[in-house]
Amino acid sequence: MTIQLQVNGRTFAATLEQNDAARALAQRLAESPLTLRLQNYGGFEKVGSLGESLPANDRQTTTHAGDIVLYQGDQIVLFYGSNSWSYTRLGRVNDLTGWADALGRGDVTVTFSLAE
Repeated sequence: MTIQLQVNGRTFAATLEQNDAARALAQRLAESPLTLRLQNYGGFEKVGSLGESLPANDRQTTTHAGDIVLYQGDQIVLFYGSNSWSYTRLGRVNDLTGWADALGRGDVTVTFSLAE
């Protein structure tokens, strides 16, 4: 399944993982798009609260630019760098062209929706 992320006037497609958390996110997005304010953290990720919990299956993993993960069951994280921590994978941005530039240096508003 594919979702879209709108960031600073740019649209990126991402492919969701085959797991319960990603399916729950897709079900949520089927109801309506989700707009979140994500904060810059550590110079390699943007993180923000989903306002609800998704089924988590955290595993120690090394992330890379374009990875979308669930942190502590209720926070979504978008990576433009790399980190190693315990996350539940949600998906991955398909084409990283302009990804880091769109996310910018500070906080950012991102709209998640199902791809048409």
